[in-house]
Amino acid sequence: MMKFTVKSRGDDFSNTLQQRVMSYLLDFGLIHDEKDPEMVITIGGDGTLLQAFHDYSDRLEDTAFVGIHTGHLGFYADWVPDEVEKLVIHIAKTPYQIVEYPLLEVVIRHIDQKEPERLLALNECTIKSMEGSLVSSVEIKGDTFEIFRGDGLCISTPSGSTAYNKALGGAILHPSLASIQVAEMASINNRVYRTVGSPLVLPQHHTCLLKPLNEREVQVTIDHYTLEHRRVKSIQCRVAEEKVRFARFRPFPFWKRVKESFIGGS
Repeated sequence: MMKFTVKSRGDDFSNTLQQRVMSYLLDFGLIHDEKDPEMVITIGGDGTLLQAFHDYSDRLEDTAFVGIHTGHLGFYADWVPDEVEKLVIHIAKTPYQIVEYPLLEVVIRHIDQKEPERLLALNECTIKSMEGSLVSSVEIKGDTFEIFRGDGLCISTPSGSTAYNKALGGAILHPSLASIQVAEMASINNRVYRTVGSPLVLPQHHTCLLKPLNEREVQVTIDHYTLEHRRVKSIQCRVAEEKVRFARFRPFPFWKRVKESFIGGS
């Protein structure tokens, strides 16, 4: 039988729903396995699913995710509490479709460390200076593209393009596209520094390499995690070889979800 676990946002309502889902699935004979689940059900919102993704990022080939939202409608958590019984029956009885979305690979190299740090992002990675403006060269496919100066840069996945990237004026990309997007945060343009001033969409196998120039202390965020890095030599971003897997039991109309989230219903 399939092994599963259920992750809650932690509020009373989500915790109660978590216990119901676990009880139902156990009654159907499924096995609760928090360490090596084949399916992770999250109850809360997109943030809860993001946390679950990072908790199980070491077994993405063997784990599928499905989300129940107990707050605002999400792009990852697309089931509602009133549909819990229906979802449980689907999980226990119905063959489901696996949909894979691309991820962002971030490799951070330090001046005084031999081994680079490799991270995965489901939504985005942001790079900012610890103090003042970020000044960084931006290389694409090994060639210098521009010298950026400004608040920072946001590199997002297609599924994360509706998050911080959109607030920065980036394009919304369909999550089936194997690509990453680079968006500027308040770039400074003058006679010394000149940027393209537009988001860039890079396809698979195209690498974006950032090299801080004015200082080596930068703040890097990976989804909702904030990391401080000192003596940074470079930050390399590209489409990861790994993918995140979602369990689909019904159609997921992405553009309808975009409309509902940002424009409203008809």
